[in-house]
Amino acid sequence: MRRILLDDAGGAPILHEVAAALRNVPDGNPSSLHAEGRAARAALDHARDQTAHALGADRTEITFTSSGTEAVNLALFGAAGRLPGSGVILTWAAEHQAVLGAARRLQADGRQVVIAPVDQEARADPDAIAPGTGLVSIGLANNEVGTIQPVREVIDRAHALGALVHLDACAGPRWIPIPDGADVVSFSGHKLGAGRGGAIYVKNGVRIDPLFYGGPQEWGRRAGHEDVAAAAAFAAAIAASAADRDRRASEAQKRSTALRDLLGELGGRLTGAAERLPNFASCSFAERKGEDMLLALDIAGIAASSGSACASGSLDPSHVLLAMGLRLDEALGSLRLTTGYATTDEDISRARDIITAALSRSPAHA
Repeated sequence: MRRILLDDAGGAPILHEVAAALRNVPDGNPSSLHAEGRAARAALDHARDQTAHALGADRTEITFTSSGTEAVNLALFGAAGRLPGSGVILTWAAEHQAVLGAARRLQADGRQVVIAPVDQEARADPDAIAPGTGLVSIGLANNEVGTIQPVREVIDRAHALGALVHLDACAGPRWIPIPDGADVVSFSGHKLGAGRGGAIYVKNGVRIDPLFYGGPQEWGRRAGHEDVAAAAAFAAAIAASAADRDRRASEAQKRSTALRDLLGELGGRLTGAAERLPNFASCSFAERKGEDMLLALDIAGIAASSGSACASGSLDPSHVLLAMGLRLDEALGSLRLTTGYATTDEDISRARDIITAALSRSPAHA
């Protein structure tokens, strides 16, 4: 019997549209003038146009990256490099580690950085944006508990105070639309079903400094030989995410609600806001270790996670759950179940039985 993937947020399976796009990617350097180079350039241009169309952007506003983490770092370091020295950089304590890591590096380099607290549902408070703020970084949705952030309010308040806004849209764009108005937006390919790559949107008129130097590629924002295959994969995935989004989100909501109900019945403390990504079901078990539950589920045929895959291998508790005010034992007992495009009602029915049996056998910790 096939395994059940309930870790879509950790890496969505490669979409059929992506596999089809990759079969047609030509070899060649897009900067070369020969026939092979021109074919590669045409494929790269098509990927950029496809991405721009899906995002309602201009093609000159799209730059391809190697990953979501690179896109986040390019956004933050690139925008910070253009701020006046007195400009404060603001983000929130439950943001992805790529955001927090970059913010702390900027702080170590002498920039003024504020990492604001979040509430018990991991929601950011737009009132944290104060006069003197130069750059605000906010996620579209929290990557561990799925809470949808008040992005519209953040953008409006930041712009009213003259600050730039970076939106980390690595989590969520396949399920919810992206609000207009952010100055820089970062994306991750593997969370969209592309398997690779990422991208960054930079609003026309906004300037950012590159992370890499050595060539004029990607509008001067990212030097180096472009990865045409990664760009084609990302473009196909972001285009697919915009198609039939409402129906897919409605189906995901029904399935994740069934999982949340089950986790609550089994004694889990549900985490995340009511306004969350529709495919998220996350909770905490104070009496259990997350890794014990994951191993029990894995053996039983279910792929799940205890939080961000970027923190796998770490024995530290989730920074998101701690920022939400959970106790250490609760943070160590986290479980995140996320459905995807390929999840079926039959999967959820089977998963209910498997999870109930597996968690009943999973030992509690002291």
